[in-house]
Amino acid sequence: MKPRQRKQYFRNMKRSDDSEREKRRKRRRLIQELGEQRIPYLSPADPGFQELWDSSYAGLALRQSCALPDGLHERVQSALITLQRRGCLLRDLVRIRDRDVFTAVSRALVGKPGYTYRYLDTRLFTIPWHCEGEERQKDEKDKPCCDSDLRDACKALWELNQFFCSDVKQQTNARGVKRSRSDTENSEDTPGEGMCEESVKDRLLEKKQKQEKEEEEEEEEDSGQGCSHSSPPSSAPPPDVAGLVEFNVTLINYMDPTAMTQLKEEPYYGMGKMAVGWHHDENLVPLSPVAVYSYSCPAEPKKEEVTEKDGEGQSKEKEKQKETETEGEGTSKEEPKKEEGEGSEKEEVQKEKACWRVGLKVAWDIHTPGLALPLQSGDCYYMTDDLNRTHQHCVLAGDTARFSSTHRVVQCCTGTLDYIQKRCSEALENLHTDPEKTTKSLKSLLPNTLQHIEDIHNEVEFEWLRQYWFQGRRYARFCSWWTKPMEQMEKDWKEMERMTQLLLDVVEDENTVQENRREMADILLNALTDRQQHRQTWRDSQRHRHLTFLLDCLQGD
Repeated sequence: MKPRQRKQYFRNMKRSDDSEREKRRKRRRLIQELGEQRIPYLSPADPGFQELWDSSYAGLALRQSCALPDGLHERVQSALITLQRRGCLLRDLVRIRDRDVFTAVSRALVGKPGYTYRYLDTRLFTIPWHCEGEERQKDEKDKPCCDSDLRDACKALWELNQFFCSDVKQQTNARGVKRSRSDTENSEDTPGEGMCEESVKDRLLEKKQKQEKEEEEEEEEDSGQGCSHSSPPSSAPPPDVAGLVEFNVTLINYMDPTAMTQLKEEPYYGMGKMAVGWHHDENLVPLSPVAVYSYSCPAEPKKEEVTEKDGEGQSKEKEKQKETETEGEGTSKEEPKKEEGEGSEKEEVQKEKACWRVGLKVAWDIHTPGLALPLQSGDCYYMTDDLNRTHQHCVLAGDTARFSSTHRVVQCCTGTLDYIQKRCSEALENLHTDPEKTTKSLKSLLPNTLQHIEDIHNEVEFEWLRQYWFQGRRYARFCSWWTKPMEQMEKDWKEMERMTQLLLDVVEDENTVQENRREMADILLNALTDRQQHRQTWRDSQRHRHLTFLLDCLQGD
């Protein structure tokens, strides 16, 4: 980690408060500008819904439940219920505006072995999905890290992930061909007609939004990132990134509106109760797609016995009821047009609000109407192109409990076990052990080397060890994959603590003549100051940590 990156890295917590205040100011300005009015939003029953989708939300794709292969629904829904009944879905304690807050949603991360996902200053550790040919799914005793039921559940989610990898690529390619044909046709028309005009408007709008958010994005680029932040990263990958990447994790969410007593009303459009507020999905490879599987279950599976077949049967019944209303991807409903009168319209609105919906809006825009897309059980939707960067989305609560499996391409350059193990090895290379005296000393006292080691020391303690021992180890009771690696990492950290003490001894030794002694002292002072501040932050949250452990124990009973 370079010195400039190190300073940004350790200033994140200090700067996050300013960033949150800026976002609150933007929200207040929007609400003040709106007054008592509401921005219009469209649902499938509304005229112009499809046109709005095509012009302003083209990166969104809906895949109805019938698009999935036979048998996959049953396996995936059974897997989700297994995770819930086994107590794998847990509420996280996250940090928002310098406060420790429980998430309303229960979550678990499933994905490639050794991967993590960081959001709102919280790191989630994967339960490995047991895919075919994948190694490293056993513990130190060469035993499976999970029991057979959990392995089957994770494998089913991997099968869904494989389907998404293939289907998203096909949908993206098909949409690209369609756009190419449309561009060719429009190029023969006069400028400003059809989709060309909309594309120009979109580009101008995107440029304006990018300028507005440039300062805010710089503030949050290296901050604790996650699915509840409201500003996306600004870096841009190659335009064909969607065809090059594959989903490496899925974040499993469970939401029960009857247990979520403090659901807030959607403030801008009047869409209804929000289970998850407006946000961009964070800490992802820029411009990478997101695929979401939605499963609405009739009751709380942990408290009431609901078989997978029963759940799927009710899902199919609901799907049949909607078949005449919805055709293809995002087509407008035709049935309400035939039934005139306020009664049928109100009934249609009530039906839509009874099911779970995903809401979308152009970020920080009060002129473009929002979009509310109802989700039947088993439906999937994709966010492709730059939709996650230029738009925000929310989850609008329905009447029943809901699972979602949100498949992502997370940033893995600094978030994998392989990465942090290599960092530990780099630091420990500077520690020399005398085989005869069994004493230890530092090989190099060069300032750059010492700075590099102290950076790794802080990263290991605050980005990995404390994150794991705080919340990550909750999963050890049903998956042992991370136990041994984290124990070894703690041993490495203790060696780094000894290296810091050795450096302190050198600096304090008046008999030691070192030209860079003052510089070594500055490096040590800065490192210890940062470390002390971070440790104090963790101590201040100790009471909430006890509460979350108690809550998890109650959930596991």
